[in-house]
Amino acid sequence: MTSCDCSRGERGFAVFLTGLPAAGKSTIANSLRVRLIEMGGRSVHLLDSDTVRKTLSFGLGFSSEDRNENIRRMGDAAAEITKSGRIGICAAIAPYDVARKEVRRVVSAAGGFFLVYISTPASVCEARDPKGDYARARARILSNFTGISDPYEPPDDAEIIIDTTETSVESATEIIVSRLRAEGYVPRLKSATH
Repeated sequence: MTSCDCSRGERGFAVFLTGLPAAGKSTIANSLRVRLIEMGGRSVHLLDSDTVRKTLSFGLGFSSEDRNENIRRMGDAAAEITKSGRIGICAAIAPYDVARKEVRRVVSAAGGFFLVYISTPASVCEARDPKGDYARARARILSNFTGISDPYEPPDDAEIIIDTTETSVESATEIIVSRLRAEGYVPRLKSATH
């Protein structure tokens, strides 16, 4: 079954945030979820890679094949959410272009798809290091760590690019919502509150 033959305001869509570890993906995704819930009208589902790895992708490791499989599963879940007219927000490193393009293909068959590249530089991400992962990767305690011992392929097809060294979480959220409004996927607000 494909997406409904309806206006964009009724169609489901997914926002997929990608970027280096500690770039700000999950923080922005959570803020966007709250913002879209406040706007009302549709249910909003957050698929964060840390959670997905404990559920849908339990048992997968961090080889390139396992990483791509994790993103494929996340994309399939986002497509199901989108197909039923709901909103899916995905936050994942998703380091490989091939996996991101496959998610775009699968979700776009069901509804709207927006790739958001959180382009925060590696030096800033490493300075944040909230989980201590960069330090462990530098000490070779963590292997296959994106940005240190495993590559990140920046997307060339992102609808939105946000660098969190220059943009607050609130501003990043509004940038995404403004694009969704411009494309007709969310209604224009009657007031400019929150």
